[in-house]
Amino acid sequence: MTVLCVAAGQLLAGPDPATNLITATETIVRAAAAGAELVALPEATMACFGTEPRAIAEPLDGPFATGLRKVAADLGVVVVAGLFEPADDGRVHNTLLATGPGVEATYRKIHLYDAFGSRESDVVAPGNQLTTFRFGGVRIGLATCYDLRFAAQFTDLGRLGAELIVVPASWGAGPGKEDQWDLLTRARAADAQAWLLACDQAYTAPRGTDPLGIGRSALITPTGHPRARLAATPDVLIATIDTETVTDTRGRIPIL
Repeated sequence: MTVLCVAAGQLLAGPDPATNLITATETIVRAAAAGAELVALPEATMACFGTEPRAIAEPLDGPFATGLRKVAADLGVVVVAGLFEPADDGRVHNTLLATGPGVEATYRKIHLYDAFGSRESDVVAPGNQLTTFRFGGVRIGLATCYDLRFAAQFTDLGRLGAELIVVPASWGAGPGKEDQWDLLTRARAADAQAWLLACDQAYTAPRGTDPLGIGRSALITPTGHPRARLAATPDVLIATIDTETVTDTRGRIPIL
């Protein structure tokens, strides 16, 4: 059995990538000091929604990604965080970067947030590939926010062997949105029969149609039960996952 200490760094990103890198670094340092080996940060950690992403997007060797790589390397942890990178068609990709000892992986958000009056696809180009990587003896999959509404993606990640799925998010507040977040994070963990670490932006009051955050970052078991959950304010969730629970769940309930 492999055990991994994980963290969800629930922070509040603003519009400036340089300031957000400082906040992200402080959060990662706090999580690593508490024993975390993998630290998830939210979607749009680089710059919050409501910022013009094409104006601040950077390639994966730009200052923001390079800064994340440095702190991950210095602390010996894997960091997963959301950023924006230029796309070939003039839009951007909503990208997750996973970086740290022996790990360098990216996931471009497949399902774009064209819902609740928002049109993410106007400025964001969708990805088309699932991503998994191995760290500390655990197969880890990646997904982003609105992907939670698409069960097949998580079943597919389970079939690819993912034992932990990290889901950075900027899940906007609104009527019923907390209930939907709780329901969908639990359901997608059960669909994949994997641990699911969901890291949202801290609560921000709704502003137009831009998704911001409700908090409630959580670790969900492979049977869909919350193991740990944060409240709405900036905070760090620290918990452990193990591969034996995944193996046992998939053995007893062979849905995959």
